[in-house]
Amino acid sequence: MPAHVAESDSTPDPTSTTGTTDPLAHERAHLAASRAALRGMREDVQALDIRDVTANWVNAAVLQSQIDDRIKALADLSHTPLFFGRLDYLHAVGGELAEGADGERFYIGRRHVHDAAGDPMVIDWRAPVSQPYYQASRKNPQDVGLRRRFGYTGGELTAYEDEHLTDPAEAEHTSRLLQAEIERPRVGPMRDIVATIQPEQDEIVRSGLGGTVCVQGGPGTGKTAVGLHRVAYLLYAHRERLARTGTLVIGPNRSFLHYIEQVLPALGELEVKQATVDDLVRTGVEVRGEDEAATAVVKGDARMAEVLRRAVRSHVTAPVEPVVVVRGSRRWRVPAYEIQEMVDELLARDMRYGAAHEALPQRIAHAVLVRMEEAGEAPDDRVQNAVARNPAVKAAVKAVWPAVDPAKVVLRLLSDAEFLAAHAGGLLSEEEQKRLLWAKPARSVKSAKWSAADAVLIDEAGDLVARTHSLGHVVLDEAQDLSPMQYRAVGRRCSTGSATVLGDLAQGTTPWSTESWGEALFHLGKADAVVEELTAGFRVPREVIAYASRLLPAISPGLAAVESVRESPGSLAVREVPGGPAELDAAVVAACEESLHNEGSIGLIAADARIPALGAALAAAGHAYLSPGEETTAASRLTLVPASLAKGLEYDYVVLDEPGAVVAGEPDERTGLRRLYVALTRAVSGLTVLHAAPLPEVLVQA
Repeated sequence: MPAHVAESDSTPDPTSTTGTTDPLAHERAHLAASRAALRGMREDVQALDIRDVTANWVNAAVLQSQIDDRIKALADLSHTPLFFGRLDYLHAVGGELAEGADGERFYIGRRHVHDAAGDPMVIDWRAPVSQPYYQASRKNPQDVGLRRRFGYTGGELTAYEDEHLTDPAEAEHTSRLLQAEIERPRVGPMRDIVATIQPEQDEIVRSGLGGTVCVQGGPGTGKTAVGLHRVAYLLYAHRERLARTGTLVIGPNRSFLHYIEQVLPALGELEVKQATVDDLVRTGVEVRGEDEAATAVVKGDARMAEVLRRAVRSHVTAPVEPVVVVRGSRRWRVPAYEIQEMVDELLARDMRYGAAHEALPQRIAHAVLVRMEEAGEAPDDRVQNAVARNPAVKAAVKAVWPAVDPAKVVLRLLSDAEFLAAHAGGLLSEEEQKRLLWAKPARSVKSAKWSAADAVLIDEAGDLVARTHSLGHVVLDEAQDLSPMQYRAVGRRCSTGSATVLGDLAQGTTPWSTESWGEALFHLGKADAVVEELTAGFRVPREVIAYASRLLPAISPGLAAVESVRESPGSLAVREVPGGPAELDAAVVAACEESLHNEGSIGLIAADARIPALGAALAAAGHAYLSPGEETTAASRLTLVPASLAKGLEYDYVVLDEPGAVVAGEPDERTGLRRLYVALTRAVSGLTVLHAAPLPEVLVQA
């Protein structure tokens, strides 16, 4: 059994170097010394004087910004443990990190801390010497004699637990501190899982920057946390490269991004940007409209990429007249057939439309320069650039290869039936083309009521004109909900970089959600990505996930159910409420009051249409409540959550109102059941399901 030590225990620590017989006091002393060292590191940075080391005010501003970021990264968060584990190696560990360490003992924490002499007091969890903390086992101890886990309460070190990995007399056990950390009540935003990363998660976190990784993970498997920690690891291992190319985390909505936004700063990473797919593509137009589901499915289909390509290229026309350039007393003539050859060559190269638009005047100018040289002149590059800017050349280019506005191209496709038919022929059926056309065409780009799917089309057209900037690494969470065209939009942002794709096929709640990761990765442009599957659940209790998994055969046949490692008897209650809406509202309020007697956050999840009534019922009973995205506190722990916004969120206790209404609130039954699956799997400690109408048959039959 593990040695579990609380505050009152005074069992000697044979590895102690402080002379104390109280191991907990020794560890607390190291914690205090480490915090003092971190303060010293921060003060050293604050004391830097850059007045005499910068050449100008621009350099000074850049350097000061870097210093300010470093000061923020070295902040000591009082309620966040500076270290959470310890490794005692059996032999010397090679490399610089081992030099000057306290024997071969390493404290593992969220960031590196060294003393005034530069000797490490806490090792960053991402360092190679820290990896055995997550990977070492009795079968493969990796030269670790002792792994110690620490328990904290409010930032104070209160307990520890040891595993002697090479002691055959010590039985295999489940860490109680690890279990307690996983089950710790959730108040506030999502926190990091750096102290509880499991071996299979660690393998994904530490996979290299060069390749794309796709993680299929059911509810509670930690896929979101794995993706965020992977970003933190990559920034540690490839900081210089990613500092140049950039990183981005893409989430399904603003509430979700607000929920996860503190994870990376807690790990010392402040520069990672966050956005939704809508944020990425809404740079040029205002989204004010909404599509019917069937229309959105067509707009999100990958075939639209070819429709747009044809529409953009249709602006290229055959030259009908020669170009005549007048320079001084000489006239230089380039015939129409030669210009056509230039156009054909540019089309064959499949260049971006805008790049070809810029290249054509240079090609024409080059043809003029060839004629000048043949006539005995010696023109240089300045002459070629001058010819390219000649009014006759500019007029010819405008006629043959005019500039294109991506939004205007999409506007015409959605407004002009003939234009759409000319470029969608053989790709979209007549019925699909009718779905795309606006009933009342807009007069201009500004007056159009663009939808979110339209913005994605404009983004695609924009990339056909000018290449989209690519980042070094992109994390895409809840990826199963994206359309093929949305995958393409994300893929453009990492076309020269890599990606971490996170999702669960069973939680796809859009009519266009993907059926397979192979298809999704193809549209993303990362068909060679490695697909990993997480099946061990650490968040949702076994009873709750088993109940939710009854839906899997109907929503995602063949997908393996999550095997929860947590047994929590009494964590699931399903109650039928006699009567009508008033009785159900009262029962829901009572269930929330019952849940509030427990520690932690409470989420009341309901069909979107039920939210106003439940909000009124809570207010009438004197209960204030939060909206998704608002931070829970010890004083305000109840959140009223529309089912459409529940994905990615988690609460200690969940009250789920009327499952049948959640299903009925979606365009089709499969999407509705998937939405219900999401709602059923948001609870960490307990789930109460209340219904007045019959439950969906698939739940009852199972």
